Amino acid sequence: MRAILSTAPGGPETLTLETVDDPTPGRGEALVAVKAVGVNFPDTLIIEDRYQFRPQRPFSPGGELAGVVEALGEGTAGVQVGDRVIAVPGWGGMVEKLAVPAATLMKIPDQMDFATAAALTMTYGTSYYALKDRARMKPGETLLVLGAAGGVGIAAVELGKAMGARVVAGVSSGDKAAFARAAGADETVIYPRGPLDRDQQKALAADLKRALGGDGADVVYDAVGGAYCEPALRAMNWDGRYLVVGFPAGIPAPPLNLTLLKSVSIVGVFWGAAVMRDPAAHAANMADLFRLWSEGRIRPRISRRYPLEHAGEAIRALGDRSAMGKIVVTVAD
Repeated sequence: MRAILSTAPGGPETLTLETVDDPTPGRGEALVAVKAVGVNFPDTLIIEDRYQFRPQRPFSPGGELAGVVEALGEGTAGVQVGDRVIAVPGWGGMVEKLAVPAATLMKIPDQMDFATAAALTMTYGTSYYALKDRARMKPGETLLVLGAAGGVGIAAVELGKAMGARVVAGVSSGDKAAFARAAGADETVIYPRGPLDRDQQKALAADLKRALGGDGADVVYDAVGGAYCEPALRAMNWDGRYLVVGFPAGIPAPPLNLTLLKSVSIVGVFWGAAVMRDPAAHAANMADLFRLWSEGRIRPRISRRYPLEHAGEAIRALGDRSAMGKIVVTVAD
């Protein structure tokens, strides 16, 4: 089979397309013929050894995929050959076939295509876990999303609206603002690309306060980090919840006196670890997401598709923050 492999730490240019032996499913495993792979920010980190996990090389990136069960190992239950499924292996997905624990597979709704299925789990799973379980967001609250045109950001915009929030989207360009409004954002704020000096941070805080109105944001969903953190903190409401999701602009060092003055909670969001710790809660969240999709209240917005041989380009497009919404790598039959 064909596989995209990382053989040495580095950027997307270090990835190679190789021919390797087909995997054989072990006990309790299912062999999945991969049809589509969702590209996510961890893919940009894991190939450079900058992610929380460092798999042994050679390995393939690709943390979520959709495909068809092709074969079963001994002692496998819950899925059958021919089932259309989603898998979230964490890495290893940019291949034509992958053996995964059968118990971790989720069946795809009949009406859902493979690309949509591959684009759903990590972004919407992360954002739903963040808003529902970590922020406990309530209808009528105000949500500020930083990085709102990215994969997890646009998912947070859609889910925020589906959960009854007023949503303000922070983005870095007019095109991205239009993209966020099309997904349901009530207001948008365009901020400059970083790094921001102190005057720019103060100006951004003022812009956010104007857009948020009232007492400010009840929940901040920060998928950007860096110098954007402090202005967002300054624009928060009393008893607000600040969700720490990602750091493409760098790891911030927020002045903690701001959290004291407004009784704000800073809340970490590590969706992957939460899935491993509480698979039952993850399954319940996924059932909610499938229902919201079937009702037309959320829709993965796939902006670019790349064939498997161009998977490195897909990861580069995500890493340079030029893409909006979701990028998917497709695998031919």
